[in-house]
Amino acid sequence: MHLEILVEDQSGKKVLDILVPKIVGDTATFRVLSYKGIGRIPKNMRNPRDASKRILLDNLPKLLKGYGKTFAGYQDYPAAVILVCDLDDKCLKMLRDELNGILNACNPKPEARFCIAIEEGEAWFLGDLGAIKGAYPKADNAVLKSYKNDSICGTWEKLADAVYPGGSTTLSAKGWQAVGTEKSKWAETIAPRMAVDNNLSPSFRHFVTKLQELAQGPASRKR
Repeated sequence: MHLEILVEDQSGKKVLDILVPKIVGDTATFRVLSYKGIGRIPKNMRNPRDASKRILLDNLPKLLKGYGKTFAGYQDYPAAVILVCDLDDKCLKMLRDELNGILNACNPKPEARFCIAIEEGEAWFLGDLGAIKGAYPKADNAVLKSYKNDSICGTWEKLADAVYPGGSTTLSAKGWQAVGTEKSKWAETIAPRMAVDNNLSPSFRHFVTKLQELAQGPASRKR
């Protein structure tokens, strides 16, 4: 099995380049492709934006149609595409319905899974407090313990409050470029320490389950 994994930014790619081998081992090959932001699903599905703009959801209809045609030609080596994105302030059911609508409009339809971090990718870090403490021994325990897994609470700000000097207020004041740099640093320092089988984030466990089902073959695949 080959896995094509689409993520919305470079820090997400860094995380998954580290975590996917821990999840699937040598049972699958994979490639993680990063985009320049999440964007939004086009209202006019027949006129998706130019893929060169590298905005993930804007280009998803075109991407999935392309994967459907490409994967149809793979006879002896099955492949699947996995979208990984943040929920942010979207409605989970509505987002899943829209994504499945795009997938069902493809002919041929690629093998695909949609894995949504709730509320943000940092929720997957906060599902493993041991990994955070390993990377940041002086992390604020009170802040970490106040977090409820996969809650809508300003997830990256919660992590920043725990590990960044001065917390999210200080980091935010430095601008989004500084926030992005810090998120990449979290990816590089926390992800290698994560235990993928013991994470408390439900959305991360969903991601792990879907990857393992795909890697293990058709008998284990359940939507």
